[in-house]
Amino acid sequence: MMPHSVVGVPREVKHEEHRVAITPDGVQELVAHGVKAIVEAGAGVDSGIPDEDYKAAGATLLNSPEEIWEQATLIAKVKEPIEEEYCYLRDDLMLFTYLHLAAYPQLAEVLVKSGTCAIAYETVERDSGALPLLAPMSEVAGRMAVQIGARYLEAHRGGRGVLLGGVPGVRPGRVCVIGAGNVGWNAAWIAAGMEAEVLLFDRDLDRLRWTDQIHRGRITTLASNRGALERALSTADLLIGAVLVAGDRAPVVVPDEMVQLMPHQAVIVDVAVDQGGCVATTKETTHTEPIYETHGIIHYGVANMPGAVPHTSTWALTNATMPYLVELAAYGIDAATRRYPELQKGINTRDGKLVNEAVKNAERSRKENDGGHS
Repeated sequence: MMPHSVVGVPREVKHEEHRVAITPDGVQELVAHGVKAIVEAGAGVDSGIPDEDYKAAGATLLNSPEEIWEQATLIAKVKEPIEEEYCYLRDDLMLFTYLHLAAYPQLAEVLVKSGTCAIAYETVERDSGALPLLAPMSEVAGRMAVQIGARYLEAHRGGRGVLLGGVPGVRPGRVCVIGAGNVGWNAAWIAAGMEAEVLLFDRDLDRLRWTDQIHRGRITTLASNRGALERALSTADLLIGAVLVAGDRAPVVVPDEMVQLMPHQAVIVDVAVDQGGCVATTKETTHTEPIYETHGIIHYGVANMPGAVPHTSTWALTNATMPYLVELAAYGIDAATRRYPELQKGINTRDGKLVNEAVKNAERSRKENDGGHS
């Protein structure tokens, strides 16, 4: 595969997605490596980046998404292509974005059929298990989850009327966080900072030991199992789901009957919703209609939570993706994977095939659950 020399950055079209895939600093890096950057006019406005800043950095501004997709050999996005963008996919195109194919099987089929080489930010994985391109948005989502949960606990928004931090003489709100990865650890950290009572669950005892050492007892760490979860959720004001299996569907660790144990008007924020959700009663929602009620429990299921804070999210994302994007654009995928071996796991589809093992497992499980039908 020849090196790619034109990076296209279209405006995001997913409902209420306000981020953009690159900052002017990112454009400047591409140009310095001999890569042409084309950006759709207005793509950065919602992130507080005017077109003039992109021009000053060396980008060419184009007025339509059609021009961007047709002229680019590598498309950098934030979120997965939606149906109106499927027509732009082709076999000589590289796509670099969040894909979450386990949650979007139709897109997986379209990418395979188109022959597009699709690299997913969320499955770029180092030997240590670290997910460098998922980490910044996990940090944002984890920190947001607590402030969102606190907001919906307010009585006028349908919640229990609980102040997470409590006041002297009154018990603080109880926050249960399931999963001690980047999302969960950040959520627990912010909740503890708000002086809530925080219970952090995970099966990885070493991760819990690390958290305990860092926070010196301010966060209660618990081994995750059904009995412990049942006891905790029966008095929880806020549940934050933060379970992740890279590339695969999130495991459901809170079944329907466990949700019913929670106090009336408690709140669930399932950050794992973009991988199907780790709470049985979770379904995807939007920023316009972010919540719904099941069993008397308020559920928040927005899949692109960091899109609500696009300025912070865009800069954080570009900081993480830029070294990989420059390498892919300037030298091509084979050279890029030699320099950054973790990119190999990032490749989800290539040459008309689904190639990521975790995504393939998720697709296989889906077909089995559907009785073999695709």
